[in-house]
Amino acid sequence: MNTERISELKKAWEAEEEVAHIHGWDFSHIHGRYEEEDDIPWDYRKMIDRYRRLDMKILDFDTGGGEFLLSLEHPYNNTAATEGYPPNVELCKEKLLPLGIDFRPCDDAASIPFEDSSFDMMINRHGSFDPAEIYRLLKPNGIFVTQQVGGKNDRDLVEMVLPDVAEPFSELELSIQRKKFEDEGFEIIEAKEAFRPIRFYDIGAFVWFAHIIEWEFPGFSVEKCFEKLLKMQEALDKNGYIEGTIHRYLIVAKKSI
Repeated sequence: MNTERISELKKAWEAEEEVAHIHGWDFSHIHGRYEEEDDIPWDYRKMIDRYRRLDMKILDFDTGGGEFLLSLEHPYNNTAATEGYPPNVELCKEKLLPLGIDFRPCDDAASIPFEDSSFDMMINRHGSFDPAEIYRLLKPNGIFVTQQVGGKNDRDLVEMVLPDVAEPFSELELSIQRKKFEDEGFEIIEAKEAFRPIRFYDIGAFVWFAHIIEWEFPGFSVEKCFEKLLKMQEALDKNGYIEGTIHRYLIVAKKSI
């Protein structure tokens, strides 16, 4: 790789680093430049709809910017949500409160500001959760549906640029989390786990992604990881993409009477 191209790549990657921010949970900046979750062997939305009725009181904990929750088109008077990330809290106040959705800021999964037995269903995608608090908030026979990012998510990608970073979420796998729900008194209705590819078609998209997912790529920067990024670029030039592995699991749990 010649000096001129190396210089151009560094400038392009530093530009991606500079604009790496997120509004709600919006990855549109890299749409078409990467792909993931296209072949997960379940559909989170369909799982929810399998158990959801319009007369149910539902809570979306860690709703992000409320985008997915609004896509459900659940009656607003039967809908509640929480979010803890400050920019998203303000976004939810602007988007959800005017609709009549009961939105409350919360960043503690073990202390959610609603009364006991408030909900028929709770949903959570890629957010924090606490089985004991979910049990408290659900009505008898209430349903909890969650899709989660597993602890091995993107580990091969992390190791490409930060080989000395330890796995931070080793308990986030289906067998461990399932047992926590069972120990709390839940009946497990569905439990699934999947490992699937994630592909990047340019390294700039990966740079943006690594900055956004900072908890998986702690301390990542173009300057720090530049030589490793160049090796990734060489592999991409050869193969057309860089591939890693995502880790997802799904739990549908029912509160026992």
